[in-house]
Order: sequence, then structure tokens, then C-alpha cells
Amino acid sequence: MKWTLPNTLTVLRLLAAPGVAVMFLYFHRPWADWFALGLFITAAITDFFDGYLARLWKQESKFGAMLDPIADKAMVVIAIMVITGYSGMNPWLILPAAVILFREVFVSGLREFLGDKAGLLKVTKLAKWKTTAQMVAIAVLFLGTGLAFMEDGRPPRAGEGELRAILSPATMATHTGMVLIWIAAILTAVTGLDYFRKALPYLKDDT
Repeated sequence: MKWTLPNTLTVLRLLAAPGVAVMFLYFHRPWADWFALGLFITAAITDFFDGYLARLWKQESKFGAMLDPIADKAMVVIAIMVITGYSGMNPWLILPAAVILFREVFVSGLREFLGDKAGLLKVTKLAKWKTTAQMVAIAVLFLGTGLAFMEDGRPPRAGEGELRAILSPATMATHTGMVLIWIAAILTAVTGLDYFRKALPYLKDDT
């Protein structure tokens, strides 16, 4: 494996995934929220540039193709776990988070089962939009948790509009993030069903 810039960016993005959680171990809030947000956004930007530069400079590699989706999934899964915990286990967040986590595990299992036929489950344009929607939603939710802690030391929960100013930055960011994470969850479920449909002929027993 050659240490090209695209491969290096992919590895750094993979390392940044647990770094999001580490921010909450070494920094007090809301600094932890801001550092986690900055790290997540920086890592998300590399998701575009590593693939773009690899194609532009003709440095595409099997290592990069293998590691890129793993880095994306690690970023999303770890960030969702952190946000869910610091959002007071909000059920409006847990449900779409569960859909996203289930789909990632399910599709990974399908790819593992298909083995050399896993190429049937190539990343589609809709799947790329799904990943983008997830990352934007997570970034906005991190913004919401940071702003909420600055306001009164705890994250906002769905249905608390009567207790907070409707135009509160924390409330607006949190509810916007909730809408986006539900959109991401819907896209995630659709892409999961699409991959399952493609894999279905290879899951039937021989007769």
C-alpha cells in the first residue's frame, strides 16, 4: 500500500472517528462539543477530497476502496452514539439512530456473505447522498448540543418548545438536526432495501 495523499486522508478520517468521543473525555463542555464538531466537519470534508484527488491523480487503490466506507461508517456510528448519550437518550433521536446502525450492520453482513459477489453492492449515488445527509445531520446536532449546554447546561429534548424560546439557537439547531437525521434515516433504509433486493437472488437455496 502506497502512502498517497488520498490514502493518508482516508486513514486520518478513520482515526478521527474515535477522536470525536475522546473530546468528551479530555475537555469540559461546551468545549468538547465544539472540538468534536470541528473534528467531525474536518473529517467529513476529507471524505470528498480523498476520492476526488484519487480519481484526479489516478491514485485509486484497493486499500483506499476498502478503507473509505469503513471510515465513513466509523465516523457516523461513533458520532451518533456520542450525540444520543449527550441528548439524554431522546427517543426522537434513538429511533432514526437505530435505523442507521441497523442498516450499516445489515449491509456489512450482506457484503461479507456474498464474498466475491459483493461487487453487486457497489456504492450508489443515493447511498452517497445518504452519507452526506448523515454527516450534515450529525454536525447540526453537535451544534445543538453545544449551544444547549451554553444556555442552561443540558441538551434540549423534543417537545420542550414551551419551555424554551422558539427562536433559541439551541432549539433551532436541535430541531433542524432532528429533521435532518430523520431524512438521513429514511435514505439509509431505502438504500438498505435496495442492496437487499440486489442480493436476494444469491440468498435463495438451490433446489
